[in-house]
Amino acid sequence: MKKPELLIPASSLEVLKTAVIFGADAVYIGGEAFGLRAKAKNFTKEEMAQGIAFAHERGVRVHVTANILAHNADISGADQYFRELKEMKPDALIIADPGMFMLAKEICPEIDIHISTQANNTNYMTYRFWYEQGAKRVVSARELSLHEIKEIRRQIPEDMEIESFIHGAMCISYSGRCLLSSYFTGRDANHGACTHPCRWKYAVVEEKRPGEYLPVYENERGTYIFNSKDLCMIEHIPEMIDAGIDSFKIEGRMKTALYVAAVARTYRRAIDDCLESEEKYRDNMNWYREEIAKCTYRQFTTGFYFGRTDETSQIYDNNTYVNEYIYLGIVHLVDGQGRAHLIQKNKFCVGDEIEIMKPDGSNVFVKVLHMHDEEGEAIESCPHAGQAIDVMLSQIPEKYDILRVRNQ
Repeated sequence: MKKPELLIPASSLEVLKTAVIFGADAVYIGGEAFGLRAKAKNFTKEEMAQGIAFAHERGVRVHVTANILAHNADISGADQYFRELKEMKPDALIIADPGMFMLAKEICPEIDIHISTQANNTNYMTYRFWYEQGAKRVVSARELSLHEIKEIRRQIPEDMEIESFIHGAMCISYSGRCLLSSYFTGRDANHGACTHPCRWKYAVVEEKRPGEYLPVYENERGTYIFNSKDLCMIEHIPEMIDAGIDSFKIEGRMKTALYVAAVARTYRRAIDDCLESEEKYRDNMNWYREEIAKCTYRQFTTGFYFGRTDETSQIYDNNTYVNEYIYLGIVHLVDGQGRAHLIQKNKFCVGDEIEIMKPDGSNVFVKVLHMHDEEGEAIESCPHAGQAIDVMLSQIPEKYDILRVRNQ
């Protein structure tokens, strides 16, 4: 079987490094403009250059998003952006808009162009069209089944690549193209500013009774009629490979390093086990399920891959995540005394039992022995998010290990 690429999202330089260390074959990132995650931290020009260098030193590819649906006012800025990217040499640009495609092809023809899911790629003729324009890869729309993707693979040139989502949030509209946010709030999802109104609670207002909100009950909590479960295909790696998909894409360019580490190492091991033997993959299924459930998620679905969705694909009573673990921080360095330096993300205390999450898939349970602040003063806890601390644990961690604790 052909080894598929594992493509992981990164919202910041720190998360990019985590994705690389925890098993990504490639990462996708966005600059400060022209991508579809305006609320993500995103990368400055300097951070992007650092991230590309870090990834390339470790044999990992970097794809940069430029997948907005551009308006006239965007074009001159996009021209400059592509000229900057030409100097940084990412491996691919992710583009949806034909105008942006033409601009990128003209300015940096040496960089591969991948067609975003935002372009609604639902049939093999669309793939052929983009191939003839010079695209290397097309990202399939989320609403395609594996049967349809397999047919696309059969109908397109052998050297054209298919990228498909394997894990993460689903869309309520054609893949990526939602107008609800723009209508309700003036923030355009197709310019990266989505407010996620698909997660909101809705009521009905009758025309002649304005201001009187009539509840739409699924149960006593109301209903969240657009709120999809999250895609998870960890139990169906063989089917994804059999469909001829070249790249398995994780959604989540707004996610934390903990989330990225958990999905990257779980899918990394699942893919590698499956390529070694399907029997080994099946034998380790409980581990994959347990580890992927330690990410934040909204319950899981297989989306459209095995046919049309039904009422079981939605969550009707809430819009909250399942969150089993709390992210404490990444180990940035370990000093000569074995103390781990980190910028803590959530509070923990001396005496707590926490978990070291390692890139090789192992989880090590340790006790917090003592903790010091930036001035070297002993402290009993770190209550302020973003606080720089040195921690001595009952077992010495390694650089890039992630610390987490089960959510009580």
